[in-house]
Amino acid sequence: MNITETMTSQQLMQLEDKYGAHNYHPLPVVLSRGEGAFVWDVEGTRYYDFLSAYSAVNQGHCHPRIVNAMIGQASTLTLTSRAFYNDALGPYEEYITEYFGYDKVLPMNTGAEGDETAIKLCRKWAYEKKGIPENEAKIIVCEGNFHGRTVTAISMSTDPDARNGFGPYTPGFVTIPYNDIPALEAALEDPHVAGFLVEPIQGEAGVFVPDEGYISNAYNLCKEKNVLFIADEVQTGLARTGKLLACDHENIKPDILILGKALSGGVYPISAVLADDEVMLTIQPGQHGSTFGGNPIAAKIAVAALQVLKDEDLAKKADYLGKIFRDEMKKMNSDLVTSVRGKGLLNAIVIKPKNGREAWDVCVTMKENGVLAKPTHQHIIRFAPPLVITEEQMMDAIKRIKESI
Repeated sequence: MNITETMTSQQLMQLEDKYGAHNYHPLPVVLSRGEGAFVWDVEGTRYYDFLSAYSAVNQGHCHPRIVNAMIGQASTLTLTSRAFYNDALGPYEEYITEYFGYDKVLPMNTGAEGDETAIKLCRKWAYEKKGIPENEAKIIVCEGNFHGRTVTAISMSTDPDARNGFGPYTPGFVTIPYNDIPALEAALEDPHVAGFLVEPIQGEAGVFVPDEGYISNAYNLCKEKNVLFIADEVQTGLARTGKLLACDHENIKPDILILGKALSGGVYPISAVLADDEVMLTIQPGQHGSTFGGNPIAAKIAVAALQVLKDEDLAKKADYLGKIFRDEMKKMNSDLVTSVRGKGLLNAIVIKPKNGREAWDVCVTMKENGVLAKPTHQHIIRFAPPLVITEEQMMDAIKRIKESI
């Protein structure tokens, strides 16, 4: 018998605290099983998962089609590296490029690696295609962004918790306010600007949904200045916001598209960067790669995960249930909640601290009432359940959330 089967939640949390780095502050719950929209702790208590591993589990916990794809490939061939071809990668590359309408894909493992890859592609394109002088390329980013926690990603960040104490920082970024077209227009006047890297909805910033038309106007401005529009859809993509991609709400196709998280349905680290040949083929052998990127297990899982999104029409479901969630939250009469916002099933409520109670306290109370969510920036709670949640389950969860607040 596994020793952890006899340990309590408290004992398991103490183990993590003693032996693990203190780079996270988890909610006090120890999960041991998941299925669909639910997770269970080691004592057997069931919860609605309203975080979905930061939108990695869009297809629900342990989706059988995705798990079976993983098991089937894991028993045959797990890893070859890209030193050799394997029989799973080519079919996956064909599938995902046709799925999103791009010439090429560069497979990686994590969202942060996807962003790093996009930055390298943009800079290489700037020197080889646009003619920007070597080492002079700039990429515009937005205040409040979250593109990962690598040194380059935090060099773009304006979050002091993510950034402070980790310098010196990677140069080459120009920071402007989010949702500010005049600021973007001004920044694009610099002839050394190569790209604009943006989240269509800022997730870690607290589900900041920009004004309608912001993304399409930004895209058009980039086209006018021969600047690459780079969309970080690691969290907002793959049906989460009620469309396959958040950019689809404004009918634009990014020059570089970054995907991750739900590309695996939450069972494996998989990310991908998609672009057409003019951009992608600027990188040659030896200039970028990953030991695990494009491995056979990842290839089979990603195809299954994308098929589930389409076959179960999860984007349409997210759109429908998201409207219900926001409508119900707005009906709530509470002086703790100052606003409700979101798109599809990526939503947030803004909490006004009262009598010492903050977003964290609300999340602890929700946990006691059977719903798991996590605060961001102390006064905002993000709600992102698996897209497979039923309407009946959604209404039950909403009732529990309202009672907690």
